[in-house]
Amino acid sequence: MAEATVATKVLDHIVRSIVDDPDKVRVEAIDDDGTIILEVRVGEGDLGRVIGRRGRTAQNIRALVRAAAEKDGVEVDVDFLDD
Repeated sequence: MAEATVATKVLDHIVRSIVDDPDKVRVEAIDDDGTIILEVRVGEGDLGRVIGRRGRTAQNIRALVRAAAEKDGVEVDVDFLDD
C-alpha cells in the first residue's frame, strides 16, 4: 500500500490550526483501489469550521492536500467526518 505521509501531515497541521479542539483531530488513511482516502474526524462543533461557508474551506484544504500528495507520488481524496 502506498503511503501519503506528506499529505497526511499537511492535512493534520491545517485542520488542527482551524478547529477549537485540536486534540480531537484524527486523520486515517484508507487505500481505495490506488486512491488514498484521508478521513478527517474532528470534535463536536468543529466540522462547520473545517467545511466553511459553501464548502470553500474544505475545497481549499483538499487542493492543498492533493498538491502535497504529489510529493508522495499518490492520489488522495479527503473526507471530513463529524465524531
